[in-house]
Amino acid sequence: MDTKVQQKIGLKHGSGGRAMRQLIEDVFLSLASPVDGIGLSALDDGAAIRVGDRWLVITTDSHVVHPIFFPGGDIGRISVSGTVNDLAMMGATEPVGLTCAVILEEGFPRADLERVVASMRETAKEAGAPIVTGDTKVMGKGQVDGIVLNTTGVALADRVVSDAGLRAGDVLVVTGSIGDHGMAVMARRHDLRLEGDLRSDVAPINGLVRAALAAGGEDVVAMKDPTRGGVAGVLHEMAAKGGVGIVVDEPSLPINDEVRAAGEMIGIDPLLVANEGKAVIGVRARSADKVLAALRAHPLGARATVFARAIAERPGAVILDTGFGKRMLAEPEGELLPRIC
Repeated sequence: MDTKVQQKIGLKHGSGGRAMRQLIEDVFLSLASPVDGIGLSALDDGAAIRVGDRWLVITTDSHVVHPIFFPGGDIGRISVSGTVNDLAMMGATEPVGLTCAVILEEGFPRADLERVVASMRETAKEAGAPIVTGDTKVMGKGQVDGIVLNTTGVALADRVVSDAGLRAGDVLVVTGSIGDHGMAVMARRHDLRLEGDLRSDVAPINGLVRAALAAGGEDVVAMKDPTRGGVAGVLHEMAAKGGVGIVVDEPSLPINDEVRAAGEMIGIDPLLVANEGKAVIGVRARSADKVLAALRAHPLGARATVFARAIAERPGAVILDTGFGKRMLAEPEGELLPRIC
């Protein structure tokens, strides 16, 4: 019997690692159609279609985070930020509008719904992204877990940035500390008693990205936000699509003490943990200082850091330089912390 007939979908297939990519390639790429621009087959953060001398950028994202309220944010803030940030990763930092679809479980508290909607409204205002239309459905008790949100975003851009533009000699910048969101959600979910202020970084970063693009221009060659699969997942995608190797300078990685401690407690590398308010940006080396200065001048980019470089050797590989030696950084099979966005 064909093994595919026997296969069933698991949590790993929606978690941003190798298993999810394989599912998309095996099943959903059959939906791809040729477009004048970047379409489904590119497996980027969105699509970009040429309209006259500009680009129409479209992205969509669904959100199932549990718990729906956590330190630093909630499912409403993620739903707006995630879509705004995916547009920004394509170079489209000024959204024209967002849609919002809501699926509710029978019995979901109305007060919680109003709190989620208020958070969406505030985040959309922060991002300059009007919510212009939507849809609401209610499922029977037990047919959906509480609330599921989907948002779709549309924006226009003069230039599109993909996640496939790295070349040997380019450097990679991360716009701030890594692993904050996934660790904060995990700690709340499991009621872990950790010292310090462990909070999600969820935020719309289109303004931050706009500053980087203004400083670097066409020398900003690749961007991706390290959500599911974390920074490790992003680096593997960028390396594979760009046909380069990537060397990470581990000591330069910005990791908060609380995140590092939580990772050591449960045995999870912060490089594998999701962020919801950061970007990994590939830059030609000649413009790295300008981009870094622009990022650090923005409130959301104060800890921006050059942490990796692209090399011609070992295309597709990600190498971690610890300062004492080097080792391969494996691509995550699936997110170790499911339902974090």
